[in-house]
Amino acid sequence: MIYKKSKLGRQLLWLVGIAFMVLFLSLGVILPKILVPVLESNIYRYLSEPLQVIDGNFDKKLINTEVAYIYVLDGEIHTSDNLKSVIKTDNLEKLVQKMTKSHGKIIYNNEVYYYYVLNSEHNKKIALSDDTYVNKIKAAILSAIFPIVLGTFLLIGLILVLWSSIVVRKIEKLKNKIDNIDNANFNHKIDFESDDEIRSLALAIEDMRISLINQEKYRNQMYQNISHDFKTPLTVIKSYIEAVDDNVEDANEALKVIKQQTEKLEQKVHSLLYLNKLDYLKDAKIEIVPVDMTSIINEEVNKFKFVKDLKFIVDIDKKSKYFGTTEHWETILDNILSNFMRYAKTTIKITAKQNKIILYNDGENIADDLLEGIFTPFRKGIKGEFGLGLSIVKKTLNLIDYDITIKNQKRGVAFIITKGTK
Repeated sequence: MIYKKSKLGRQLLWLVGIAFMVLFLSLGVILPKILVPVLESNIYRYLSEPLQVIDGNFDKKLINTEVAYIYVLDGEIHTSDNLKSVIKTDNLEKLVQKMTKSHGKIIYNNEVYYYYVLNSEHNKKIALSDDTYVNKIKAAILSAIFPIVLGTFLLIGLILVLWSSIVVRKIEKLKNKIDNIDNANFNHKIDFESDDEIRSLALAIEDMRISLINQEKYRNQMYQNISHDFKTPLTVIKSYIEAVDDNVEDANEALKVIKQQTEKLEQKVHSLLYLNKLDYLKDAKIEIVPVDMTSIINEEVNKFKFVKDLKFIVDIDKKSKYFGTTEHWETILDNILSNFMRYAKTTIKITAKQNKIILYNDGENIADDLLEGIFTPFRKGIKGEFGLGLSIVKKTLNLIDYDITIKNQKRGVAFIITKGTK
């Protein structure tokens, strides 16, 4: 479909023009038709009043330039002298016979005439007029109404045109702002004085622009961190291969290191793919069911208790209820305990009571500047390390309607998992 370009100002002018035509038709065609019944009732009243004073001594000289009178007495017809100036007829009897009702209008020689008849026992009195009176009153009313309505309409149209020009200028500013949304040198200041929907839209666009800038910065930073995180094992692998080629390193020892670094790299790729999967599933409907948290925690402890010489303390209230899926909870605890393996000194404690889970390690406190944004992917953490583990923990918990906070203790750090508020 091809759309013809038309500016809002031009559209409004067309709209005003169409409205003017509708107004003209209303005043010139519809209003006169509405006025006719009202004016006709007035002319019948106007015609009836003089008939009350006409009696047997009919005065032929009762003359009115707009109204003629016919008096029928015992079959004899008398008329006012101005009859011929009102209606031209050679057959008065035929004309009188047409006036069968007490009042009404007739068409005679293609002209419209109004009449009023007053009957008595021996006579009939008739007042007759053409449509001059109706047309004159109609013209007077329209001549009084039309200038007022037209002036009012023109004033409203002028106000609309001025208002639309202001709106159009605002919209043009918004368009320029959107066209230059990624232009740092463009003046993005919002100078709309009125607090209306357009200003709200401008503020929303500005929020979106700032959000896009922050996302771009975050994306660039994340790419740099990913590159750095992936580069380290690749560099180690490459250096050991070169060392074997130069016969400065034993091939078997080099193979062990290469295998270790490959596993690290594989784990990083797996984490990155899983994180991307979580972003894809965030709007999907997950079946949340009760889980056996005692079994999940015990299995995770058994998995990690021989990795490092640490003391595990587990305190589980079996009456507490937890929901989600076993797979999700295993992923959450895997990543948290993997993190604890790096920082815990002697003890890891897991407490599951009152429908919340607290995981504690006696490692160093986390600096306040690191606590903010600690769940951001590849955010530099303690000891300058990068990782995805805590980001995976946060997003997986959100997926099953749980939340997590990290608090420094007097000695050590606690990860507190609580039910969400959905």
